[in-house]
Amino acid sequence: MEEERIISAVEQKSDRTWDLTLRPQALGDYIGQNQVKENLNIVLSAAKQRQESLDHVLLFGPPGLGKTTLAYIIAKEMGVGIKVTSGPAITKAGDLAAIITNLQAGDILFIDEIHRLNKTIEEILYPAMEDYALDIILGKGPSAQILRLDLPKFTLIGATTRYNLISSPLRDRFGVTFRLDFYNEDEIADIVKRSANILGVNIEKEAREEIARRSRATPRIANRILKRVRDYAQVKADGNVSHSLAKQAMEMMAIDQYGLDDLDRRLLKVIAENFSGGPVGLGTLAAAVQEEAGTIEEIFEPYLMQLGFLARTNKGRVATDKTYEYLGIAKKNNQNSRLF
Repeated sequence: MEEERIISAVEQKSDRTWDLTLRPQALGDYIGQNQVKENLNIVLSAAKQRQESLDHVLLFGPPGLGKTTLAYIIAKEMGVGIKVTSGPAITKAGDLAAIITNLQAGDILFIDEIHRLNKTIEEILYPAMEDYALDIILGKGPSAQILRLDLPKFTLIGATTRYNLISSPLRDRFGVTFRLDFYNEDEIADIVKRSANILGVNIEKEAREEIARRSRATPRIANRILKRVRDYAQVKADGNVSHSLAKQAMEMMAIDQYGLDDLDRRLLKVIAENFSGGPVGLGTLAAAVQEEAGTIEEIFEPYLMQLGFLARTNKGRVATDKTYEYLGIAKKNNQNSRLF
């Protein structure tokens, strides 16, 4: 269900071709995340001046904010190759060995969803990150032997949406850690302008701003909406995107002025009505809306909390006064809904 949402920040199959087209290739073209860019520029410049490999980098934050894009930019800025994989894709020690042993000196290994690496793979990764060596166990039992392979110096870039799920030993081995935050509306509007220019879409300033308001402060969603609005303009008008046309297109997609859709509204309504505003536990809430608890925590909650529609307490999730105002329903008198 989540993968089919227009406003889902999770990457969808249809995004991949467009991402290659719209993805900035240089740090100077990357819009937003100014503090991250400033610090990253210093780290990159220092490594290039010393002619050394970059320290291992950990990028974390909600999905769709540009972690993968930054990894590609780092590789481009350093002038090195990049190998891309994900935590769930590395299931055996041999998988990791095959990838790492094919790296050239200075290359980057990018592991998306690094929090989903299994513990066995993590332990093999430790000496690779620290000593640039890979320990392979040959045989089993008392006759087992450890073969140590020397590796070229490489840079591991890990990306995660769940920083708290990364083990402490793995976190400690990253020399540089950056958190990517939600974008502001002006930054998203600039991203829409850049993407529209690449796609050859004539779009009014007010239309860009309207898309930015409804894009959940996330570039991936903004680009996805832009493509759908472009299609709407092509079929319903002359291909030019005016403010009124952009609003019509997004209303047809059921994306409201806050960037919320029917699933967001159902989640808020369940808390407000079924559980009297909360607090309600994550597991109970997930069962009530028939979504995975991880999806609610990782995808729904961050933006709803940023808007002030949802609060986490030590007893569970709570709907705020703003939620009731948004839904247009009366708040029930529930003593347990106080924020703790």
